[in-house]
Amino acid sequence: MMKAVVCEAFAPLTDLKIGEFDSPLPAPGSLIVNVCAAGVNFPDVLIVQGKYQTKPITPFVPGCEAAGVVKAVGEGVTRFKTGDRVVAFTGIGAFAAETMVSQDHAYLLPEGIEFETAAGVLITYGTSYHALKDRGALKPGETLLVLGAAGGVGLTAVELGARMGARVIAAASSPEKLALASRHGAHELIDYSKEDLRERVKAITGGKGVDVVYDPVGGEMSPAALKTLSWGGRLLVIGFANGTIPSIPANLLLLKSASAVGVLWGNSLRADPAPHAANIDQILRWILDGSLKPEIEACFPMERAIEALQHLEGRQAKGKIILTMA
Repeated sequence: MMKAVVCEAFAPLTDLKIGEFDSPLPAPGSLIVNVCAAGVNFPDVLIVQGKYQTKPITPFVPGCEAAGVVKAVGEGVTRFKTGDRVVAFTGIGAFAAETMVSQDHAYLLPEGIEFETAAGVLITYGTSYHALKDRGALKPGETLLVLGAAGGVGLTAVELGARMGARVIAAASSPEKLALASRHGAHELIDYSKEDLRERVKAITGGKGVDVVYDPVGGEMSPAALKTLSWGGRLLVIGFANGTIPSIPANLLLLKSASAVGVLWGNSLRADPAPHAANIDQILRWILDGSLKPEIEACFPMERAIEALQHLEGRQAKGKIILTMA
């Protein structure tokens, strides 16, 4: 048995338990990782309430990503050995002392990157780099509009977009959030709690519009953002932090020869892990050389997992929330 956060049934966050769960055994092709830190992500909030696209069999341990040290390897594992420092996408199971992960979803963690930093990298930076590079084909000199620009994924999109040579417009709901986006490379700022998104984009771009919209918000923001696209623009559908899945008017895509492109990093990783390994390697190298500076707002001990998830649910987070297992 091991210490873990346990979801016994789909229910409000307050029903989660901090208790014991069966320790995992290494299946063929998998690793057992002693978890040092785990990233807290918005899908975790949805999964434990039964509101996510996929529903694990209960009871289960939530948590999508972890960083730690390999404890054991299963039959057929060739890329890792006991004692390796790794960062891993788990899907579920990260909020525990130990977790099992496929070797295809784990990556060697270079010395010089702390576990707390690494635990918040895969889903946020992995999603944003896959979205901008592979799905949005963002090019140097293009204009990128990022909604929810101070959140976990939004802030990484700002940072990566700037690193990839785009002109980045950050849109968020407060001056404090926009100041954070500015520190991470945003060139222009829009407070959509006070300003009209479409009109501000029109003014910033001289009426041309933006080439790519990065949208993790959904709700009423999506149709508004769609109207800011230039000819041939791409709307990247990342998620629905607003809580409402929007309807996208097809005529707007038609009139601008635009595209709405879905981005679900975890499923893409499962379907074709090889390209993602190269993406993660690039992200880790950028972190090592200081090109990317992951923003960690707070680290919570496992005993305060409910509080950490509630902080994210209330859209209070500015950057990444981490659970530590020590």
